[in-house]
Amino acid sequence: MAASTILYQQYSDEELMPLLQSGHRMAFDELYKRYSQKMFSYFFRMLWKDKELAEDFTQDLFVKLIKNAELFVSGRQFSTWIYSIAHNMCKNEYRKQHLRKLHANQLYKEPVSNMISPDIKKFKEAVHQCSNELSEEKKTLYILRFQENLSVPEISSIMNIPQGTIKSRIFYLLKDMKEKLKDFETLPIYP
Repeated sequence: MAASTILYQQYSDEELMPLLQSGHRMAFDELYKRYSQKMFSYFFRMLWKDKELAEDFTQDLFVKLIKNAELFVSGRQFSTWIYSIAHNMCKNEYRKQHLRKLHANQLYKEPVSNMISPDIKKFKEAVHQCSNELSEEKKTLYILRFQENLSVPEISSIMNIPQGTIKSRIFYLLKDMKEKLKDFETLPIYP
């Protein structure tokens, strides 16, 4: 059994999908091992740092993966496909619950400008707060680019937006965040 586990570890994500489509449980286990923590982390950040909700969404995502494995098109990058599904799940949650507005109101309690001694820890907290105040689309873009470290083409595919538009939005997102974080411009890590 250990030999078969090693065998599945040698396959790429894209090679595991046809095996999953054919009912190989070990292919699913390997994909789960590779992506469950990444997907949990993505959902946790996208869904208001609600651990239970992130766990539920991660579980639902992998159930969707099993049920809809045949929808994976060979030649497509698996990571882009799974992030697309996760992205759509978050968008549906935002529409369904309208909880984002309630959460955003809680985030405005301590504005960045009230921070007196700008040090790196406070800067990181300010960046975190600033990113949480972003609109749904900007927050998604921020997380995919700067926390998940996905490329512009990958983000373009996930969000179904042209690459040029993604580049432009990243530029304006950074410009807006830089303006909001100007209290920290004396720090060496200031963008």
